[in-house]
Amino acid sequence: MEAAREPAATLPDAGDATSATAAVPDAHESAAAVEDGLSLGLGAAESGPGADEALPPPPPTDAPDARAHSPLPPPHSPAPAPAPAPAPAPAVLAPPPLAKLDKKDKRSHYEEERERGDAGEWACGRWFEYALVVALAALLLLAALVLALFWALYYRQGFAWSDAPQRQFNLHPVLMVAGFVTFSGFSALLFRVCRCCRRLHVKLFHMVLHALAIPCVVVGFWAALDWHELQQPPLPHFHSLHSWLGLVTMGLFALQFVVGFFSFLVLLCCEGATAAFRAALVPVHAAFGITTFMLAIATCLTGLSHKAYELYGAFYPTSWSEEGIIINALAMVLVALGILVSYTVRREGSRGEGKTFLSERL
Repeated sequence: MEAAREPAATLPDAGDATSATAAVPDAHESAAAVEDGLSLGLGAAESGPGADEALPPPPPTDAPDARAHSPLPPPHSPAPAPAPAPAPAPAVLAPPPLAKLDKKDKRSHYEEERERGDAGEWACGRWFEYALVVALAALLLLAALVLALFWALYYRQGFAWSDAPQRQFNLHPVLMVAGFVTFSGFSALLFRVCRCCRRLHVKLFHMVLHALAIPCVVVGFWAALDWHELQQPPLPHFHSLHSWLGLVTMGLFALQFVVGFFSFLVLLCCEGATAAFRAALVPVHAAFGITTFMLAIATCLTGLSHKAYELYGAFYPTSWSEEGIIINALAMVLVALGILVSYTVRREGSRGEGKTFLSERL
């Protein structure tokens, strides 16, 4: 009964069988073509470069090149990079010219220190300290001369010559302080402080101050010698420590002036030949200059002590004397000058090679 309910299978007719039979060979042919193509591709890959040579060249065509009508420009190969420029040869620095000597050097001392890198080396506080010391030294140099003049004029009745031997002797302390202390001290400070002028001008000022000290020393020395001769009986010469120190100081002072004048002014006419000699003489001249100034201070101190002993008759008077106070004040000013002037002219800066000492200024 169930088999009777199922629909009967429809059999294809003769036309459909013919079309199906024709479709089967077509499918076999397409599969074979695919296999042939795969085999050809594998063979070309395995054959390598020889396979390309076996292929026939493409047939020539008369069709124009499509790139000729393309709006884009034909590709070009990139331009080769330019060769790097050769490195420049290292510049050979010429040696600096020889330093000009004093006669031709038109630079100021301040400009020379700036070239050495010394400008700005000192801080503001150090400049203030140094300026204060220099100002105090200059003030004490003047104070020593003023005190000596005040002592001679107010307490010793002024000056005279042979007609008044006691007043003639008053010339000795005043002129010796003026020559050995005041003028010599300012001459030493000038080279350490003055940096706004040419070196030759500073040397000329230095020589002028020393030249002003010479007549003061000569007249003061002669006044003391003549006063000894005018005493009754005449007093012997050069018997005290003060006189011995005075002779040594005057000898060094005269030697300093002659050597300085000869080496730093006269020899400038042949500066090229004498440059080495003058350079070697600089530290000697500077050292003897400070030594002469300190000896002058010591000579003045011994002279004041000797005079005070003559006035009072003893080193310890029973009461204070106004004249004795002036003498002691003058002695203390001289001691302070010995400290300040030597400190000022020999003071080192924060960098030793950059600062300029008195020996480099002379």
